[in-house]
Amino acid sequence: MENAIQLLVVDDDNITCARLKGYFSGEGYEVFVAHNGNEMWNILNSQDISVVLLDVGLPGKDGLELARELRAHDDGLGIILVSGRTDDVDKIVGLESGANDYVTKPFNSRELLARVKIVLRGVRARGSARGSKQKSDIVSFGRWSFDIARRRLMDADGRQEVLTRGESELLCALASHPGVVLSRERLMVHVSHRSWDPGDRTIDVLISRLRDKVETDPRKPALIETVRGEGYILITNQEPLPGA
Repeated sequence: MENAIQLLVVDDDNITCARLKGYFSGEGYEVFVAHNGNEMWNILNSQDISVVLLDVGLPGKDGLELARELRAHDDGLGIILVSGRTDDVDKIVGLESGANDYVTKPFNSRELLARVKIVLRGVRARGSARGSKQKSDIVSFGRWSFDIARRRLMDADGRQEVLTRGESELLCALASHPGVVLSRERLMVHVSHRSWDPGDRTIDVLISRLRDKVETDPRKPALIETVRGEGYILITNQEPLPGA
């Protein structure tokens, strides 16, 4: 399949692999299959893979560990974790391992296809942004400054604060729209490319972790404020960015 997008399915279940390969091949993708981390790396080293569908419960190194290795190896690779675990903590751990999205079993193949397309669009958009020569937008709030393009948070003394991927993406969304209330649904789409479910506390947990790092008193937040019934807002030291 000339010029077809290459997709890698990493799962130790033969039925799942066959199902996904058949479906995505029918949608025009070139699909490769691996059953463990070693097979995964062999394929990645020989093919131009764009997206990896990575099962969390693999033998040997699990999907979370492999996702961290994949992200360290290639920041432009699309990674979607597939897992039977459904609670919020597992989703957050999955996203912070470096994955672009987290899908729970059983899943609908058409929904998974939509997720793959969204991840591909996001990867391409980030690649275009990195390739532009425009000056980075730096947003200041409290004693902090955040470089949106580089996802770098610095304090007033020039020390960098370490952020997890989830915290970094969340702060990026807030900093890109300073002084604007962003709903949980909008934040969820930015962080994980999925719609927000009222029972999902992923965003609230990430907000709490971020406050622990940037607020003087996380119990009385003055920088990342809650707007009851609407969402969250970042209070900055400057005017909103153009186009925000």
